[in-house]
Order: sequence, then structure tokens, then C-alpha cells
Amino acid sequence: MKNKFFSASIIIIFIFIFFIFYKGLENSNIYTPKTNVKKNVPFFEAKLFDSSNKIKSEDIFNKNNFYLFNVWASWCIPCKDEHPFLMKLSENKNIELIGLNYKDSILNAKNFLKKYNNPYKTIIQDIDGTIGIEWGAYGVPETFIINNDKIIKRIIGPINETSFLEIKEIIK
Repeated sequence: MKNKFFSASIIIIFIFIFFIFYKGLENSNIYTPKTNVKKNVPFFEAKLFDSSNKIKSEDIFNKNNFYLFNVWASWCIPCKDEHPFLMKLSENKNIELIGLNYKDSILNAKNFLKKYNNPYKTIIQDIDGTIGIEWGAYGVPETFIINNDKIIKRIIGPINETSFLEIKEIIK
């Protein structure tokens, strides 16, 4: 009798655990951030790239203009893939490209820009990653489209042909 009760208890516990794991697998835990969020540009003060001069966010995003704020690094392989799209966008007069050099050495970043060219009007240093955190960046590359001090579009990952065309449509 004890043996049958023990066996039944083990089976019931196994079924209960199986049910919990099955339900857990059914519900996705992957967080996907919103890409069209109209929130204000975070305030920050940072050093300009390869300079000891500091700049405030309000001095960068001060016009009624479109801005592309791109989080990048020389060690980032997808950043190399998106770079030709950034170069094409830098030719467009309707948008200003601002770069955030994220957790990178100045020498490596300079070499990257020398090799692939510089699409940015302004580059900001983020050696410790705090500015990227304030923006809610998950990593590199990540791009924010800004208009009237509001983030109107967020692109997680490298800019590709689809997102490039989407950006061009937004800034018309």
C-alpha cells in the first residue's frame, strides 16, 4: 500500500512539474522593445570625440530638424555592415547624423573612421557606456531617429536596405 501511494505521488509530482515547464515554454519571455516611441531625448553631457571639450544634448538636438543618433563601435561587426547606409544618409540634407562611440578606444575608432569614412557631423564619446544606458540602448549598433526633441523611431541592430528606405521615407 505504501509502495503504491509513493509511486502515485511521484507520478503526480512529475505531471505537475511537466505541466509547469510546458506552460512556461508556451509563454515567450523575450522582451521586444517598442520601436516607434515618442519620448523625449535624454539629457546628457559628454566629451566630444577625440577632444576634451564637452557638449550637452540640448546643444546637439536644438533645431527643428531630423537627427539620426547612431550608437556604434569599431569592434562591432554589424556596424561595418551598416556603414555604407550611414554614408548614403550623410549625403541627405534633411537629416543630421550624430554618432555615439560606445565603449571603444579612441585609436580604434579613429582607424575605423579612417578606413570606412566618417558619416557623422558630431561624434560623442561614451567610454563607460552610461549615455547608451540613458538612451535605453541594448548594444551596438542601435539607431534613433529624432525630430523636435522626440525619439520617433528606434532601430535595433544594423541599418539594412529596409530600414534605410524607411528612414528616407520618414525624413521626406
